[in-house]
Amino acid sequence: MSALLFALLVPEPAGGPRSAARDRLADGVAVGLALAYGAVMVPLGDATGPGAAVPWPVDVAIGTVCCLALVFRRHRPVGLTAVLLPAAAISVMATGAVIVALFTVAIRRRTPVALLLAAAFLATAPIYYLLQADPRYPLWVDLVMRVVTGAAALGWGMFVRAYRRLTASLRDQAARLRAEQHLRVDQARLTERARIAREMHDVLAHRMSLVSLHAGALEVRTDARPEEIALAAGAIRASAHAALQELRAVIGVLREGAAGRPERPQPGLADVPDLVDSARATGMTVEYSCEIPAAGPSVVLGRTAYRLVQEGLTNARKHAPGAAVRVRLDGAAGADLRIRIVNPCPGTASRAELPGVGLPGVGLPGVGVPGAGMGLVGVGERVALAGGRVEYGPHDGDFRLEAWLPWPA
Repeated sequence: MSALLFALLVPEPAGGPRSAARDRLADGVAVGLALAYGAVMVPLGDATGPGAAVPWPVDVAIGTVCCLALVFRRHRPVGLTAVLLPAAAISVMATGAVIVALFTVAIRRRTPVALLLAAAFLATAPIYYLLQADPRYPLWVDLVMRVVTGAAALGWGMFVRAYRRLTASLRDQAARLRAEQHLRVDQARLTERARIAREMHDVLAHRMSLVSLHAGALEVRTDARPEEIALAAGAIRASAHAALQELRAVIGVLREGAAGRPERPQPGLADVPDLVDSARATGMTVEYSCEIPAAGPSVVLGRTAYRLVQEGLTNARKHAPGAAVRVRLDGAAGADLRIRIVNPCPGTASRAELPGVGLPGVGLPGVGVPGAGMGLVGVGERVALAGGRVEYGPHDGDFRLEAWLPWPA
């Protein structure tokens, strides 16, 4: 019952799936109420008296036509009310239709227009009184009845209009909130994809640089022994397999329906020693020192530090293979987490050989590892997201990458 009343008071937007049925129901209720009010007033008023202006069947017929005309009230409320007002001067039955029409005007038009029509409805009372040969009641009774019913129609109509405006504003606000929520969801997806893209760059660049170095060494060493070729091929296979696994993980996240899957654990500060050992296993000379308390920083900060070290080692392997790389981490809670990676500038590194193979990886044509130049840009973005700062560039014959990440106490 409450849902039906709400649907009558606050219709759905035009064109909705139930708006037409609601309008038909509202029209039926309006016509029924007008007929019921008129039917009550006919025996109470002067229509059945001997001195009535028109016989009561004619009064009822006029009032019935006026009530049925209310089906047009939604499209032309002011015009319909103006047409019905003269009928209210001769027919008691028509007063119900006029009251419903005034109610509709109060909903759909400005208040001054509704008040003007209500005054015209009140003005029909003296005309009706004068047309009766022997009025049953004095004029003031008719005036009071029309004032009370007209005021009730206007008051109720103004309330419904205000209620509909409030509901419409709430609907608009809800629609805006839904649209904003969709935008936030889309932005979150874009942010997550950008993060995944950064992870892809960091991981795949590290893996594929190893593949490129070993493959380049095999290309220039046509006189390599079979066991050396086998070892180099094994290193290429292991690096390619690891890169493929990482790529599959990324693609799995990007696929539809993968959003609800748990994300793979990401490496952190505790995994930096393994990263250094992996670099040493490829033939790099890495001096590593870590002076960080055992408790360590947050997971996010540790992940950022890991990616910075990974990018620094990858750049050193690309541009200065065979040279010693110094990696130092220090800091404490309440201060900064400092990450420093130093390697000789390109061109100053000596000849390097792949581990256990004896295949040169530097100074020979075709062995250089291509780079997109986006690694350091990604480093800057990561550090900025963590609220820190980064410096990199040549310094005293070395290339230095240094970052300071805030470590809350």
